[in-house]
Amino acid sequence: MQQITSRDNATYKALRSPRQEGSALLEGFHLIEAYRERIGWPESLVVSESGEKTPEIQSLLSAYPGPVVRLTDRLFQTLSDLVTPVGLLAVISIPQVSEKMEGSCVLLEEIQDAGNVGSILRTAAAAGIRDIALSPGCAGAWTPKVLRAAQGAHFGLRIREQVDLEALLKKWQGTSIATVVKSGSSIYTLNFAGDVAWLFGNEGAGLSSVLIELATVRAEIPMIVSSESLNVAAAAAICLFEEVRLNKN
Repeated sequence: MQQITSRDNATYKALRSPRQEGSALLEGFHLIEAYRERIGWPESLVVSESGEKTPEIQSLLSAYPGPVVRLTDRLFQTLSDLVTPVGLLAVISIPQVSEKMEGSCVLLEEIQDAGNVGSILRTAAAAGIRDIALSPGCAGAWTPKVLRAAQGAHFGLRIREQVDLEALLKKWQGTSIATVVKSGSSIYTLNFAGDVAWLFGNEGAGLSSVLIELATVRAEIPMIVSSESLNVAAAAAICLFEEVRLNKN
């Protein structure tokens, strides 16, 4: 086990900027166990001095076959995204995926809230959609808050970031549905036969006019009571599971 006590340590510096190394940090037992079930053991584990003393972490360390880094509690706190760290992190490599989409997919344009991005990823995975494309301006898919909000959904998805959605749509062979607040067809009247590319836009501005024009269909969710709009993560859940419902019938 490598003991680190200094901020000048090269390993610690790499942990502070995992994306530069093509890596991400998973925090806590739930995410690490979800990763192990779907992918396998992470590349390495990071524990705090106090965390290492807990029976749960000791049990995990005894089974883990890879390298372990021990940090002082103060250094560990600088890596943790939690107010009260559990004392356990895992380092994983961010998967590299091909450009090819298979089946229906979800395209996110400049969705900036990490909770929204994570919730949409979780919903997509539950709806059986594997391919996700995020435009520049979206919250980073592999950042701690998005990982936590998605609750392990990442490990069953093919996620692409910094994608030119305009170029992607021009090549898309299936139906593309731009979700809008007004002037769209009700999602409850649409035909979801074949592959669908769902487009969801920025929390405030919505989808850009360019993507709306490129889409095959403009769709909206009918609301009984007048409201400015639904939260984008809630809207995505309604849309994706309407496709699931119709395709099961």
